[in-house]
Amino acid sequence: MLTLLVIPFVFPLVAMVQGSLAGLGWGNYRTVLSLDLLPHFFLNSALISIGVIVIVLACTLTAAFGFSKLPLGGREVYFWLLLACLTLPEVVLLAPLFATVTAVGAYNTLWAVIIPAAALQVPFAVLLARNFVDGIPSELVEAARVDGASTGRAFVHVVLPLTKPIVAAVVVLVFISSWNGYLFPLLFLQTPEQQTITLIPQFFIGKYNNDQTKVLAAAVITALPVIIAYVCFQRFFERGLAAGALK
Repeated sequence: MLTLLVIPFVFPLVAMVQGSLAGLGWGNYRTVLSLDLLPHFFLNSALISIGVIVIVLACTLTAAFGFSKLPLGGREVYFWLLLACLTLPEVVLLAPLFATVTAVGAYNTLWAVIIPAAALQVPFAVLLARNFVDGIPSELVEAARVDGASTGRAFVHVVLPLTKPIVAAVVVLVFISSWNGYLFPLLFLQTPEQQTITLIPQFFIGKYNNDQTKVLAAAVITALPVIIAYVCFQRFFERGLAAGALK
C-alpha cells in the first residue's frame, strides 16, 4: 500500500531527471551552472533559510517551554490562537504583507522574505515542539529550581539539551519550506542579485524562449541541498517528528 502511495510522487521526480538529460544531456547542467548569478542565488537562498531557521527555533523552543512548563494564565487560549494561524494561507496574506514591507522600506531585501516565512512556520513548529517538551519530566525543571537555577537557566541547561530530536525535525521542515519558497521571493525580490535559487527557471523561459530541459536541470540542482539535508538529519528528523506528533 505504501509503495502504491509513493508512486505518484516518484513519477514526477523520475520524469524531471529524465527531462533534464534530454537534448544536450549533461550540457543542460553545464549551462545552468555557468550562469553568472548562480552563486548569488545559492547565497541568498542559504541566507534566507538560515535566517528563517534561527527565528523559528528561537520562537518555537521558548514558546514550547512556556506553554508546557510555565504556569501562565490563559496559556491554552494563547496556544489555540497561535494554532489558528495555521488556517492562513500565503496567498491571503500577500496584499497586507506587500503593503507592510513597502511601508517599512524592506522591499527587495532578504528580510522581506525571512520575516513572513518565519512567521508562517512558527505555529506548526510550536505544535510539534510543545508536545515534545510535554514528554520531558517537570521534575527536572523543579529540581533545577531547587538547586537555585532561574527559569532561564533551567530552560538553557536542562530542557534545551533534551530537545535535540525535535530541533532536528524543525530544522529540516523549516529548511525545506524556506529553501523551496517561491511566492515570497517572486513578489518581494525584484533585482536578479537579490533573487533566490527557486527563480532560476525564469532565465530559461521568455517571450520567445521556453527551454524546458534547462528548467528541469535547474529544478534538479535546486532540490539537491534539500535531499542532502534530509539524508544528514534523517535519524533525528524521524525521531523528533514521531515524538512531537504524539503527546
